[in-house]
Parts: sequence; C-alpha cells; structure tokens
Amino acid sequence: MAKNLSSLERRRARVRRAIKAAANGRPRLSVFRSSKHIYAQVIDDGEGVTLVAASSIEKDLRDGLKTGADIGAAQTVGKLIAERAVAAGITQVVFDRGSYIYHGRVKALADAAREGGLDF
Repeated sequence: MAKNLSSLERRRARVRRAIKAAANGRPRLSVFRSSKHIYAQVIDDGEGVTLVAASSIEKDLRDGLKTGADIGAAQTVGKLIAERAVAAGITQVVFDRGSYIYHGRVKALADAAREGGLDF
C-alpha cells in the first residue's frame, strides 16, 4: 500500500537516499531549520547514533545571539558543530540538507562548518 507523502517528505527522502548512497561510511551532518532556531547533528547511520550535536537553543549560545533564526546564528552553530566533531575525531562527513534548499541559513551553517575543519 503506497503512502501519501507531502512534497517536503518526498524531497527529504530523495535527498537522504542520494546521500546514503554516496556516503561510503562517512557520518552524516544533518540540518534542521525551524522558524526560531537551527539545529545540526553528526549521525552515524551504520550504528544509528548521534555522535555530536549543536543548536541555537543551547544556553551558552542564546546569550550571545540576537535570535536563533538568522544567518549569524547558523554560522555560530556551524562553527560549534565543527569544533565538537573535530574534538570527537570526525573530519569527513556528508552534508544532509534535508528538504531545505542550499541557501541562506543552511548554506551559512555549511560554510562555517567547512571553515571549522569539516570536509564535505
């Protein structure tokens, strides 16, 4: 029986399928963007566990940010996720943009993560 999926769910599944095919064992840097915050996780799909995570909702980041929903917050979260990943010994990941286009906050997070030492 076929499921009725929304266009966002279909896009997310299509992106995720392509990423998993090209991952070659690398962990996945997954981004979730809400109207108020942005979240990032490095996930090991083989084990099914989150290795490191960062978000604009964390207490130490909230104090220094104007809002959790702008490009500045995305850049801060990108740098933080890169620091935590490198500290955990992860340098190569595959970027999972989810159902979002690679633009704005998602692109800012990715660029900051690259500057922080992640390779994708």
